[in-house]
Amino acid sequence: MEYSINKLSKMSGVTTRTLRYYDEIGLLTPTRVADSGYRIYEQKQVDALQQILFYKELGFALDEIKLLLSAADFDRAQAFENHLQALHERRKQINKLITNVQKSITSMKGETVMLDAEKFEGFKQQLLANNEKQFGEELREKFGEATIECSDAKLKAMSFERYTETKKLQRTKTRSCAR
Repeated sequence: MEYSINKLSKMSGVTTRTLRYYDEIGLLTPTRVADSGYRIYEQKQVDALQQILFYKELGFALDEIKLLLSAADFDRAQAFENHLQALHERRKQINKLITNVQKSITSMKGETVMLDAEKFEGFKQQLLANNEKQFGEELREKFGEATIECSDAKLKAMSFERYTETKKLQRTKTRSCAR
């Protein structure tokens, strides 16, 4: 099936302006441009747009998405498996934050007691997930799986005070290195 830029825009929720921009940067090129000047998209482009939107949802930059989709070894089925895994991880993180907020509410109402350390559990988990995404493979190669697991366990067990102190030290170190 063929779609004009307007039909694809309405179907996907992506503005026509964005679709034109994707064409301009070579991320999503239409199958053809009609005599009328309308961009025409086919199934291949619809599938590519779906992948683009999944990658964007997961926080990838457009230039990263372009590299992924244009790679000779790009495997659409594997990409979906990776998207699914990442979305499950995100759902777990959101569920932890929801639980944290619910417990905070009941604690504020005096119905339960919430330890200070508990207030930051979801955030520590997010820090671990971000570190894993950004540095996981490199750190595992350099230090090994056991060392990474031990490090993660120490962060999870860290008290609120120690966690705050470590974050403060990290910000100070980052600022001094940036100068």
